[in-house]
Amino acid sequence: MSRIAKHLLPDSARTNALGHLEIGGCDLISLAEKFGTPTFVYDEAHLRARCQEAVRAFGKQRVVYATKAFLCGAMARLAYEEGLLLDVATGGELFVALNAGVPGSACVLHGNNKSIEELKMALDADVQHIVVDNFDELDRLDALHASGAKRARVQLRITPGVAVHTHEFVSTGQDDSKFGFNLRNGDAQRAVDRVRSSASVEFVGIHCHIGSNVFAAENFTQAAQIMVDFANQLGVDELTLGGGLGVAYIEAEHAPTITQWAESLAAATAKLNKTTKVFVEPGRAIVASAAVTLYRIGSIKQLPGIRTYVAVDGGMSDNPRPVLYDSGYEAFLPARADADRTERARVVGKHCESGDVLINDATLPSGYAVGDVLATPVTGAYGHSMGSNYNKVTRPPVVFVRDGVARVVVRRETYSDLVSLDVADSV
Repeated sequence: MSRIAKHLLPDSARTNALGHLEIGGCDLISLAEKFGTPTFVYDEAHLRARCQEAVRAFGKQRVVYATKAFLCGAMARLAYEEGLLLDVATGGELFVALNAGVPGSACVLHGNNKSIEELKMALDADVQHIVVDNFDELDRLDALHASGAKRARVQLRITPGVAVHTHEFVSTGQDDSKFGFNLRNGDAQRAVDRVRSSASVEFVGIHCHIGSNVFAAENFTQAAQIMVDFANQLGVDELTLGGGLGVAYIEAEHAPTITQWAESLAAATAKLNKTTKVFVEPGRAIVASAAVTLYRIGSIKQLPGIRTYVAVDGGMSDNPRPVLYDSGYEAFLPARADADRTERARVVGKHCESGDVLINDATLPSGYAVGDVLATPVTGAYGHSMGSNYNKVTRPPVVFVRDGVARVVVRRETYSDLVSLDVADSV
């Protein structure tokens, strides 16, 4: 197999005079030496370019960035600066956005089991709207209003009954879903009738989301057509068509661009009432291919007639997607960016699990050795955000690079951080 495919790398990736891969004008080998490994390296210009593409395609403050994909203070500020609203699904995500200086009016609260405390926090912050998921949540909003809370602006999350080709754990639009009010069984209309007669909420629109990492544009079109018909029937002011646009993780994959996604939705919304505002919620499509993760090889185990294991100093604690979803990834050596990858190996992490596999069947250049820096691309979504301290491994730093400057936006955890929440024994 040839060198790592360019479409899997951040926009600014290039090979320098040393044969090393640079991102944002920064040599990845130098970054590994400076910041250690593992480290998440994000191309800031790439992040901004994807935000700008989405705004061009859908309009300013019509794109709601799904922060679950990747969130820290720097990312929250970047998305807001580029004209995006922020989708937050918990009180914690809302806190991070507010702490970063993003106003509550630029946030949208999601979640299928919002606590009364989270709902109160959202109302106090004056969020743009709350996407209501179920009847119990409406009960909580009623109770908050009765106790003096302001009236909530709400969209209702509708389950349109659209099944998509993605992993079952991230498929959300089918009838059998924990999310939303089912359209086919009448729950959606019952919810509409309730909110229209409620004093505690202002009903502003409807919302759907069919799944995550969806490649087929026709799936989005099908869901949009269903939602447009329902929106026109209701005469609502707002329609959110969710996110879920997929990205390529391996060389053989190619996904629609944000612009192409917009074109497919435009065809479906052509019959929408002209006064209805359309929102979308990309996450992965904004951040995934903006980042690579740098590791260092710690051991190589050759089992003749079976396989070769290459162990790195991270694993399922910084990228649980292969374990959770059997997700595929590629690997390369940044020190030999243009080298043909001719050797096969299983890249594994350092955790006490046989299932701690990052890449089941990776291709690497010949001559790789213990101590080499190994990189995996397309790790900008759901790595940092889903990371853990399993085996008490400290979480990696996040480094933004741009114009030859690298800045740490999330520092590496320390061993002291691991015990900072422990409560001293008072006995």
